[in-house]
Amino acid sequence: MSDITVGIDIGTTSVKAVAADGDGKILAQTRVPHEIHAPDRDTFEHDAKAAWVDGVLQAWDTVSDGFDVSAVTVSAMVPSLCGVNDAGIPVTEGVLYGDKRGRNTAVDGTITGEVVGFARALLGRPGVAALWPAQAVANHALCGVGAIDTTTATTMAPLFTGIEWDADLLAELGLRSEQLPSFMPGALTIGRRGTTEVSGGTIDVLGEQSVADASKAGDVLVVCGTTLIPMALTPDWFDVPGLWTIPYAVNKMMAVGGASNAGGLFIDHVRRITGDPDQADVLAVGPSSRPVWLPYLRGERTPFHDPDKEARLIDFGLGHDPAAILAAAYDAAGFVVRHHLDLAHDQLLASDSAPQRIVATAGGTMSPAWMQALADTTGLPVDVSATAAGAALGAALVARQTANLSTDSAATGGWAKISHRVMPRPEYAEAAIERYVTFREASEQ
Repeated sequence: MSDITVGIDIGTTSVKAVAADGDGKILAQTRVPHEIHAPDRDTFEHDAKAAWVDGVLQAWDTVSDGFDVSAVTVSAMVPSLCGVNDAGIPVTEGVLYGDKRGRNTAVDGTITGEVVGFARALLGRPGVAALWPAQAVANHALCGVGAIDTTTATTMAPLFTGIEWDADLLAELGLRSEQLPSFMPGALTIGRRGTTEVSGGTIDVLGEQSVADASKAGDVLVVCGTTLIPMALTPDWFDVPGLWTIPYAVNKMMAVGGASNAGGLFIDHVRRITGDPDQADVLAVGPSSRPVWLPYLRGERTPFHDPDKEARLIDFGLGHDPAAILAAAYDAAGFVVRHHLDLAHDQLLASDSAPQRIVATAGGTMSPAWMQALADTTGLPVDVSATAAGAALGAALVARQTANLSTDSAATGGWAKISHRVMPRPEYAEAAIERYVTFREASEQ
């Protein structure tokens, strides 16, 4: 049996894929960009066929070419949902996390998950035979089976109870269980593409966790993707108002943090409106020569949970050029991470998990200015992951279990690699404190 597996990650702005060997060495990789449809701050969609079918098949064809691939796993952002026809082809848009149709959803007076709102909006549309998330759509494109793994199903709560689809809720919505994907536990095979086994899939953040070099108390994993996801690791479970505490994929740890719109979604927009200054020019902006951004283009998730928060540029003056404006955007992402850590400070300290370093993953790691700002604004060293395709590599690791090449869902050996360390610049870190105070005060108004 071949030792090669493939991981495919459906992200908000692209499909990324890697082929990896048993040591975690990336043998082939690709990125297939796709569009976000966001005509206003309340709408967030994909062309589901373009992103979840065509992009996935193009990525598969590219990284599998010339290899005998044992298994493939698809990861994706959550939650998502689209309507498919009897042939499993999307016939509606793919609705994404944060879209207005998932807000303030209530069934019998109980506030429920985003997917309930998505289902209400899509069910009954012309040609819709079933409702599937991105993983099910991609899996059907790969092997003809529209199934998902149980972890992905859990993100569709309360439609999924953790054991099965909720019959009472489905009846309330006018939805039948067969109109939702089947599900499989763990990395079990759902079908084949030729001789390659296809698993039920996973979610992107679990893929990132499983191949990141963050596994002990004091580590802070920061996923610098379209969504910014800071997670402080601790052995203890505790609640922090406004944040999430979830099981971590490695070393039986807990992760305290959340998800913010201050990631690539915000930064890429600022890059476009500033003309994308050279990274060297951004790095050269003086420690006090920058304004302060509130990065809430689409409201904010944690810790505010407020879809109506708005972006603002504070203390902007004639002396600020495009490089300074972009430098401030990178700072804002760092301030959001610092805010999450500050909110959990006392509990982390009590559990001997005070932050010692950041491990940065995902596409933002390709920006030296972003990585430096992350160090300067938090005062922590930043260890930069060797691959920007961590979710895809993590999916390839899951595929090893699917093919019975491994029983371990966490990275071992060479799978978790660090490229380099970025240290805070003392003068910049000191100057960032005053701007952070401004950021916090303005954010909480």
